[in-house]
Amino acid sequence: MGISNPHLNRRDALRRLAAGALGAAAAPAWVQSLAALARERAYIQATTSAASAPGWTPKALTPAQNEAVIALTEIIIPETDTPGAKAAKVNQFVDWVLADAPAAERDKFTSGLAWVDGRSRARFGQPFAAASPEQQTALLTPLAEAESGGAASAVSSEDATGVAFFRAIKSLTINGYYSTEIGLRQALGDDGQMFVPVFRGCDHPEHQ
Repeated sequence: MGISNPHLNRRDALRRLAAGALGAAAAPAWVQSLAALARERAYIQATTSAASAPGWTPKALTPAQNEAVIALTEIIIPETDTPGAKAAKVNQFVDWVLADAPAAERDKFTSGLAWVDGRSRARFGQPFAAASPEQQTALLTPLAEAESGGAASAVSSEDATGVAFFRAIKSLTINGYYSTEIGLRQALGDDGQMFVPVFRGCDHPEHQ
């Protein structure tokens, strides 16, 4: 099940993606900037037929970080009657965005990954990618609830890093998934008319 909604409405998720939503207005600047870059890359991915090269390896992430991203994205968009984020290789999209992002934003993201792994080790004695699905869900649910509620006052300073990171990984996951053939055609039944036809562009100077 999707971590932020037991019955993820994928068409609604696409509409929120198209509107540039996902709580961006309340998100830290680095999250907003990564989300804007992800929307740009999603448009490129959705309008080209380029496939990932055989033997793909991450450029921005370490192998361990990549495994954590695979686990995280699959919880956000799991396999149901249609393939989930893992099958759509959303981790490769995330790495692509991070590789093109400013170093400071990439560092914020990887710091968030480290936070998640640290919390998983403290609670379950193992990194996030090695935890059970039940443990992974238990760890992320409070972050998802805080992120969707938008109540910054309810987030402790200890959890603020995790909540901001969850905003970022959620945005990258949805952008990545719904710009793949799996996301557009299998999950949404898109005939080529649903995806945003005009890319409005990133308004962050560092991405111009």
